[in-house]
Amino acid sequence: MAESVGLAKRDEVTEKLTIKDVAESLGVSESTVSRAISGKGRIGEATRRRVFDYIEEHNYMPGIGSNGLISGRTRNICWVMPGDCNVVEIPFFQQCMTGLLEVTETFGYNLLVTSSSQNDISHLKNLVGNRKADGIVLARTNVDDLAIDFLKGKKVPFLAIGSYDDENVLRVDHDHKAACKEFTSMLILKGCEKIGLIGGNKRLIVNLSRYAGYEEAMVQAGRSADQGLVYMDVENYVAAEIAVEELLRKRVDCLLCTDDSICLYVLNKLNKENVEVPHNVKVGSFYDSSLLENRIPAISSIDFDACELGRNAGKILIDYMEGKEVNTNNLFGYEIRLKESTKDY
Repeated sequence: MAESVGLAKRDEVTEKLTIKDVAESLGVSESTVSRAISGKGRIGEATRRRVFDYIEEHNYMPGIGSNGLISGRTRNICWVMPGDCNVVEIPFFQQCMTGLLEVTETFGYNLLVTSSSQNDISHLKNLVGNRKADGIVLARTNVDDLAIDFLKGKKVPFLAIGSYDDENVLRVDHDHKAACKEFTSMLILKGCEKIGLIGGNKRLIVNLSRYAGYEEAMVQAGRSADQGLVYMDVENYVAAEIAVEELLRKRVDCLLCTDDSICLYVLNKLNKENVEVPHNVKVGSFYDSSLLENRIPAISSIDFDACELGRNAGKILIDYMEGKEVNTNNLFGYEIRLKESTKDY
């Protein structure tokens, strides 16, 4: 399933710059320009900055080495990992990167890896400032995303994995909102009357999308989304324990978790309190992973193919870099897996 919101096409470069052109315009030698571009040899920072400012002003991306100024390509694509992700999130990003790597290798690109966090994008700034890559893939989107705001002001093409409220930003994502709405609706139809939600960091757009799906399902079923049954910003076991304790006191008959790590916290707490799943309370996760494998009972969840998402991200970005028209917003499908943890007894 894919959704297109507008088309994007990269501007064509109309002027072929050479090292000689840049040198003459700036009043420096050709060897100085070559050293600035390659990063080799001694050259002052002010001079290097003048060279790159001139190239950027004329809408041209230099590569690494003197020939790169003519081709305008480094043949590098950079994968920007969230530097503040936790251990249990890493497999998702690794799978995305594996899919991305398959595509970059097929099209003759190298894959560079760096990191950024919600509050620190210094590594990304250095990479872009040194013209190390032809394109950037951001592994995650945040509310008020510093990386996106920075890249929008640069000429390097980029794509974000995740939803974002800007139709000019090239992005790919799974349809988390639709998936979580459908999953919640199915549990309502199975007879769940009081469904609690335990979710992660609200600065991560994926968590907001999953909550929005839950909320829409409740409203569609003629129920208000009772905020007393919703616990967000749950990022550790202690917070999850508190949420479970309070929701059990409110006599929920189903606990939904926005991701696999939170679901694992919930299951451990329920086991500790001798609360049986699904006899006493049903449990479901809005994200499936190896963390939930071999659980007894088996956990109902939503499967998103992270590797395929990475492949799609790579193909769409490369098409965009090559001047082809692409959809700016690309949403892909999911599979709901109902198992024993939400079974009726």
